[in-house]
Amino acid sequence: MNDAAPVVVTGASGHLGANLVRCLSAQNRRVRALVRASAEALDGLAVERVTGDVLDPASLARSFAGAGTVFHLAGKVSTGCDPAAEVRVVNVTGTKNVVEACVAAGVGRLVHMSSIQALAVAAGKAEIDETGPLIVGTDRSRGVYDHTKAEAERLVLAAADQGLSAVVLNPTAVIGPYDFQRSPMGRVLLALALGRLPALVAGAACDFVDARDVAEAALLAETRGQSGARYILSGTRLSLVDLARRWSDITGRRAPRFVAPMALARLSAPLAPWLARLAGHRPLFTSESLRVLRTQAPASHRKTCEALGYRPRPIEETLRDTWAWMKDEGWL
Repeated sequence: MNDAAPVVVTGASGHLGANLVRCLSAQNRRVRALVRASAEALDGLAVERVTGDVLDPASLARSFAGAGTVFHLAGKVSTGCDPAAEVRVVNVTGTKNVVEACVAAGVGRLVHMSSIQALAVAAGKAEIDETGPLIVGTDRSRGVYDHTKAEAERLVLAAADQGLSAVVLNPTAVIGPYDFQRSPMGRVLLALALGRLPALVAGAACDFVDARDVAEAALLAETRGQSGARYILSGTRLSLVDLARRWSDITGRRAPRFVAPMALARLSAPLAPWLARLAGHRPLFTSESLRVLRTQAPASHRKTCEALGYRPRPIEETLRDTWAWMKDEGWL
């Protein structure tokens, strides 16, 4: 890769973007951060801010001119309470625009951030790995976010088949510091720390990965990744109850005593978006987020370790650093 050429980060003000831009800055890379408006996540960083939007091809053409690498992180993360058309246009049309702009600008490498939720378990396997197929549109058991991430990934892989140097990353549930926009899991951890989560849910488990590990993997994929390949970025699989207890050990705030059966949580989940709107915030749990917690299979990062040298850190380190960052930011 040409280290003298600028690198572009779409979604630079998001959770992953904030971490990736810091990694790039630490390497003294020339960073163009594509932002739609003001970006608290970039304050104090020596980066070039470019106002633009993945839905505005002209702004992408300006941003990508002369770029050596584009890290496409912009996307609409949805747990089922956002309009489907809005999720689709950002995740699918936005990625289509990014791919076309990369081709037109002669970008040397595209690193595309997909999601573990775009993948299914391959036949005969018990965990998700890189051989797992992308989910298909007829799978009604999956939500709009899953489908749009799968569609976007297909666009990137098709472009790689046509000659664009592109790699795909599939992280699991991302947690960690520099979460300025308060991601879904960031809001759950904050609610636990403030004693505002009345109950946990039994039978809910997920794989959690540190945002800093995802950012470092993106840099590894830039130089070591094989074009047209995908790499899973998983970390530590925990039940929601176990995560809350480990978080409690760090924060000193007792975890909720009541653990609701999954069946009861599913019955009450449709009310959560309505109640959250009355309170003026987004719901912490929805029917869709419970589906993910209930059904997502374990994910293997074996290939990513072997091919890229990926080494996810212990979950305890992630939780300690997240707690320290929240305190520094005055969230508490």
